[in-house]
Amino acid sequence: MEARKELFCNFASQQYPNLKKTMKFIHTLCLTLALAAGCIHAAAQNGKGYFLHTVTKGQSLYSISSMYNVTMEDLVRLNPGCEKQVRAGETLKIPQADNGSNQDKPIFHTIQAGETLYQLTLKYSVTAQAICNANPGLSASNFRTGQVIAIPAQEAVRKPQESLTETAETAPAKMNEWRDMHKVQRKETIFSISRQYGITQEELIAANPELKNGKLKRGTFLFIPYPKSEQKKEEEPAKAPAHTPSNEELFSQSIQPPKSIQTVKAAVLLPFTDNGNRDEQLRMVEYYEGFLIAADSLKRQGVSLDIYAYDTKGNAATAESILSRPEMKTMDVIFGAVSKESIGKLAGFAEKNKVRVVIPFSPEVKQVFRNPYVYQINTPQSYLYSEVYEHFLRKFSKANVVFLDAGTGDRSKDEFVSGMKAELKNGGVAYQTITDADTLKLQAAIDPSRENIFIPTSGKDLALHRLVPILTQVRRSLPEADMHLFGYPEWQTYTQDYLASFYELDTYFYSSFYTNNLFPEAVNFTRSFRQWYSKDMANIFPKYGMLGFDTGYFFLKGLARHGSRLEESLNTVQVTPIQTGFKFERVNNWGGFINRKVFFVHFTKDFELIKLDFD
Repeated sequence: MEARKELFCNFASQQYPNLKKTMKFIHTLCLTLALAAGCIHAAAQNGKGYFLHTVTKGQSLYSISSMYNVTMEDLVRLNPGCEKQVRAGETLKIPQADNGSNQDKPIFHTIQAGETLYQLTLKYSVTAQAICNANPGLSASNFRTGQVIAIPAQEAVRKPQESLTETAETAPAKMNEWRDMHKVQRKETIFSISRQYGITQEELIAANPELKNGKLKRGTFLFIPYPKSEQKKEEEPAKAPAHTPSNEELFSQSIQPPKSIQTVKAAVLLPFTDNGNRDEQLRMVEYYEGFLIAADSLKRQGVSLDIYAYDTKGNAATAESILSRPEMKTMDVIFGAVSKESIGKLAGFAEKNKVRVVIPFSPEVKQVFRNPYVYQINTPQSYLYSEVYEHFLRKFSKANVVFLDAGTGDRSKDEFVSGMKAELKNGGVAYQTITDADTLKLQAAIDPSRENIFIPTSGKDLALHRLVPILTQVRRSLPEADMHLFGYPEWQTYTQDYLASFYELDTYFYSSFYTNNLFPEAVNFTRSFRQWYSKDMANIFPKYGMLGFDTGYFFLKGLARHGSRLEESLNTVQVTPIQTGFKFERVNNWGGFINRKVFFVHFTKDFELIKLDFD
């Protein structure tokens, strides 16, 4: 073969003397095109085309579209098939939103391998302080490849460099906006630094907008611009700065000094009257009544509080009028908002005025995905399900799982069931589905060597009414079988009818809200509520009086103890919740917090009631 190859090459060079040059040209052309394609691909990732997002646990198409302010249709167009399911670890292309004339909106950047915060300040002509402010969830420890961050608008040029493949060595040399970077030393002033570099104070402040307040902080880095009077020669390359700051240095300079709060100021904005929904009004009043008991408890512990309550009357116009009052800008936290419109008004106010807002009721708060001041108490469905799947697999990884279709026609749990089946499959856990369940089918499904978990595909009372007698009969016919019933949060409202069956069937259900009326904390609170208001709480799920107490106590105590550092200390706020657990996580680097706390409630066959608390 080698001889034939050599013979062919000699023949070709003799017959076609220019062939070698031609082949070399084609090879060079192909290589050039390949490199160009690579640059185009890189530019598309972090340019005007798209950037890349890695899906994390609990995220859905809805939450991803909300956090980037793009439509789900656009996501499906760039990622065919994602409308069926998105999975943790999957990479999606996200269209870079066209802000048009609205230059106040951020753009997004996926951190590439080897990139530093300093390089991004040069690439996008923004300060490190501005990037840190726009991404309160970002730090030197989590600044890593694949993270998406928001790049804020600035007075300076917003567009990235034409080439997005520059290295740490070439990035400073390609940046034409800045001549140098200066690390502020002790006793230096804006005037002295301006004189040192031969520029005016106005030029220095224009390059570093954070200096508008006239204050310098030792150790911070400043951009040093070229003097406007100096025409830089095009052929003269820009100098690399004398010192290239590390991520740790740039992040440390952005940390604001902690501020304590002597008197916590909190407002409650709820529709107490005139919204045409009597049941909702009663729930809102009960929430506020529980909130006041929390405030009273904290005052008895020496916490100083100022509480403001406002009736929004169930319409956004009234809420907007309340938010325009001067005192609202001075609040440390605002609780409330029920309707989508009022949530939007309150979230907008919070972002503009840097005031925390707690949304206690709605499971759909799209603003939490792009507003760092929003706290969502009621866990979004996709995040709730992901927590349930994780805890289920951890506890029942070796179980025989059986889904039971009761034939009710209820489809409300389809998403939960399909997601659970997918997670079981990925985890190597076998499952089966039984329709038209009867005693014989369920007995045949039992594996005597393992735990057996029966999961109805509906959470309705009708499904329990049909399935519980059959399961009970199987339980009694196979007393040695290890079997459990697993279900849904609404089951806690059925305990009066099914309590004995729940114990006999060794039942579990998941929930974000749960209280055992025999718990000492619950007993004490119920007694206090009755003494304060001469009535009992409504028998609904969740109990709004307990919800008001838990949310009020958590945030008021947290602010009193940690002040401006509450966001960094959420997992250290020590409370014993009556009904609502708290496990707050920031949804992304620039968004707010959702509560991901989930309990498993277990009615054991030994007639014990246990709340399984997962960390």
